Amino acid sequence: MSPRSAQEYGVPTNGASADEAPESVAMAPGRKPLDNAKLLAAAGQAMDEALIAVFDAKYHYGFWRPVTAIRNGDKDGNPATQRDGSWLPLVETPMHPEYPCAHCALAGAVGAVLSAEIDTRITPLLSTASSTAPGVVRSWTTVADFVEEVASARIYDGVHYRTSTEVGTALGKKVGERVVAEGPSRHPGVEAVSAVTPAR
Repeated sequence: MSPRSAQEYGVPTNGASADEAPESVAMAPGRKPLDNAKLLAAAGQAMDEALIAVFDAKYHYGFWRPVTAIRNGDKDGNPATQRDGSWLPLVETPMHPEYPCAHCALAGAVGAVLSAEIDTRITPLLSTASSTAPGVVRSWTTVADFVEEVASARIYDGVHYRTSTEVGTALGKKVGERVVAEGPSRHPGVEAVSAVTPAR
């Protein structure tokens, strides 16, 4: 994914991307309704739990977004940075702290659930539709590619730093793996946040 495609397509920078990826697996030929119900329940719970964990971390660390850091580069105590008061990200900056990346946590959680579900079988084409460019669809042949593109899109959009995307993805993956291991209905999200510490 290039910075241009992140701006043009707006995919997978919205949370709906994580919702749609499990549907690609559920629509694969030969799937049973009960298996799909379990898959979608696990994916849904993993996303919910990941959001609980990530927002707990966001308000614990309260880290500034790139737009704030870049516009205040002369006030950060680092003589190597300069202020760029006119800099803007490609998308609107969310109104909550930057660290860790919530979209990445969602993708990591869904990625863990999908990886466990697919296991050694061939991965069906994972697809999501753009909410900002009607008719545009992004597709991936592996779960890892989907998860990585979510992280890259958030950086290219100008709303996250690389460290935040890596930590958010790892947090989501831990939550997703716990949901898979314990089955839907337990609550691993809050415990997973303490397992991921910031790299500063």
